[in-house]
Amino acid sequence: MNYFIITYAFYIIISIALTVWVAKVLFKNGLIFLVDIFHGNSPLADSVNKLLVVGFYLINIGYMSLALKEAGSIPNTQVVVEVLSYKLGCIILILGGMHFLNLIIFFRLRSRAQQQVKRTVFVEKQ
Repeated sequence: MNYFIITYAFYIIISIALTVWVAKVLFKNGLIFLVDIFHGNSPLADSVNKLLVVGFYLINIGYMSLALKEAGSIPNTQVVVEVLSYKLGCIILILGGMHFLNLIIFFRLRSRAQQQVKRTVFVEKQ
C-alpha cells in the first residue's frame, strides 16, 4: 500500500474543503462590513468582496501546493495520521491568521469610513 498517495489525497481533499468553507463564511459575512466601509455602495462592496475571496483562494491553495511534498518516509497508518495532522494544522493556522487579518483590515477601514462621515457631518453643520 502506498501511504504517500493516501496522505496526499486526504491532505488535498481536507485542505480544499476547509479553504472553501472558510472562504464562503468570509464572503457571506464580510459583505456587510464592506457595504458600510463603502458608504452603502453595494456594487463596489460586492466587487471588492469577490476580489478578496479570489486572493484568499490563491494564497491558500498556493501554500497547500507548496506544502504537499513530504520528505520523510510514511511506512504505516500512524505516520499518515501524524503527517496529516501536522500539515492540516498548518493550513488551519494560516486560515485562522488570514481570518483575523481580514477582521483587522475591515475594522480599520470601517473606523476610517465612520470618521470621514463624522467629519462630513461636522463640516455640513457649520
